[in-house]
Formats: sequence, structure tokens, C-alpha cells
Amino acid sequence: MTDTIRIADQHDVPALYDLLQQAYAPLAREGVHFTITRSPVERVQRTVASHTTFVLERESPSGDKALAATLTVRFPWTPEDRHLTPYPFIHWFAVAPDFKRQGLGNTLLDYVENTFLKTQVKAPATYLATAVEHPWLKAFYERHGYVPFQQSINALGTPLVWLRKVLIPELYPQTPAA
Repeated sequence: MTDTIRIADQHDVPALYDLLQQAYAPLAREGVHFTITRSPVERVQRTVASHTTFVLERESPSGDKALAATLTVRFPWTPEDRHLTPYPFIHWFAVAPDFKRQGLGNTLLDYVENTFLKTQVKAPATYLATAVEHPWLKAFYERHGYVPFQQSINALGTPLVWLRKVLIPELYPQTPAA
């Protein structure tokens, strides 16, 4: 099996939408609601057009390709999506159910953080927000160096925690609070 990480384009939107719906469905059943679970496919089209959406594509021995994981980076200059983040913001991070527990989330996050954001973009830090009750909060994000700095509630009533990770300390203007 061969894995390829690339930037998604409009041809990927239907498969990307399906991946996001399938990956976030178990959380919705547990009462953790993200807006993507109630968004139309057109929202994914707009996001792919204005943000940088990465996909990890897995090729089987027979040559079939499937989107196995995705992660989207929103940059601070995307005007319709400005939030609390002066640096790139990670969202819509998901692994397709058939590919969970294979380390693909780690692979994709490492690529985006280190190869893309740190080495190519030279981003001092990156941010993300997730549900306080999300199982990845402690087991994944905090273990990968993300530090909570604020809480809020999303439009669907889900309590969120905002996290940041300093990628290049000498370029980050302040020391993040622990």
C-alpha cells in the first residue's frame, strides 16, 4: 500500500464530504456536535476553494485509491472565517472509519505541522479548537504539544477548547500560557 499526501481540489469534494460525515458521525451520536455534520456539500466546496485542505490518499495493492484522512488549514487572511487565531488554524481533521488506528492521523498532522507550516510557510504557531468532550483532546492533541488557552461554545451548543502549538519559538512573539 502506498500513501500520498496532497492538497485536495474540487474533484475531491464528494469523497471528502463523505469522509467528514462518516468520521464525525460517532461524535454526534455522543452529543459532540461540529458544524460540518450539518453542513451541505457546498460548504466543503467553498472551504476547498479558500483554505488549504490536505488529504492522505491510500493506494491499495490493486491500484485503487481512497481518501483515508484529511486536515484543513485556514489562514488568517481568509476574511469570512476570522476567529481567535493570528496564525494558521487547523480544522476538519478526520480519519475515515476504515483507516482508524493505523497511525494515519499522526502521519498527516506531522506532515502539515512540520513539512508544510513550519518548514515551508514558516508559521510561528498553529491553532485549533475541539470539543471539550472530544476523545482526541488529551489522548492526541495535548500529547502532540497543543496547549489549551481559551474556551467557547460553538453555534450548536458544544463546549470547545482552543489550543495552540508553537512551531518556531524564536518567531513566536510571546510565551504561551500553560
